[in-house]
Amino acid sequence: MSSQGDYPIGIFDSGFGGLTILKQLKKSLPRYNYLYFGDSKNAPYGNKTKKEIYNLTCHAIDFFVSKNCHFIILACNTASANALRKIQKYYLPKHHPNTKVLGVTIPISEFSIQNINSKNIGILATRATVKSKTFPKEIKKLNPNLNIFQLSAPKLVTLIESGQHNTDISKTILAKYLKTLEKRKIDTLILGCTHYELLSNQIQKLTNSKLNIVSSPIVVANKLKDYLKRHPEIEHNLAKNSQISINTSGDPEKFQRLGSIFFETKIKVQKVKLT
Repeated sequence: MSSQGDYPIGIFDSGFGGLTILKQLKKSLPRYNYLYFGDSKNAPYGNKTKKEIYNLTCHAIDFFVSKNCHFIILACNTASANALRKIQKYYLPKHHPNTKVLGVTIPISEFSIQNINSKNIGILATRATVKSKTFPKEIKKLNPNLNIFQLSAPKLVTLIESGQHNTDISKTILAKYLKTLEKRKIDTLILGCTHYELLSNQIQKLTNSKLNIVSSPIVVANKLKDYLKRHPEIEHNLAKNSQISINTSGDPEKFQRLGSIFFETKIKVQKVKLT
């Protein structure tokens, strides 16, 4: 790795959704430098095969390393569920042995069990995340007695990435998904895709006000804070100039326009081309 205080924290997502996590990290851990990459050119990931998701995520990691970033969070649940373990076991040791890559599915699963008294947990996620069964597996490890219901919502990411997350169309589609979960009498809802955070207010209005909605940004920020305390050897090497660099493989003007709405402040976006 590089010298002390030299590299940023990398945040990877398939598109805009991870900006919700970056926004919370900027608020909770403001002194660190962050390098964000949204692979909007290839979004959505949720409809792709496991192999495609793995390959795209590996290319993203190559990009981060090329920018001297050796500590990366896969804010994308689909990538975390379908590619993380294989990357940690095979890709990093072979190509980037000094790079650390973490996911979000385990922290979210842990929080859902440790901080909420649940009986019936609903998981709203992409098709690929649901198919991976990662959330049920991780939750059952902690509490095998819980009832878990998964539902894929393939249309939501496309609507959000096109800026239609607050339209009558999106509300109608969202209501149908939620109605299916509500029939299962869920008391906790895990938003298993960072994009869905942008719909959290709508979800709260459309469902029982007593429903516990697990917020990925807050969970990830708290878990990261704890992780860095437990790993001073990593924290020691992170740059602390409060700088943020936001990058996309897609249209930078579109990413900047919509991303600024999601980030709640104007952002500057650079176009990158993955090798």
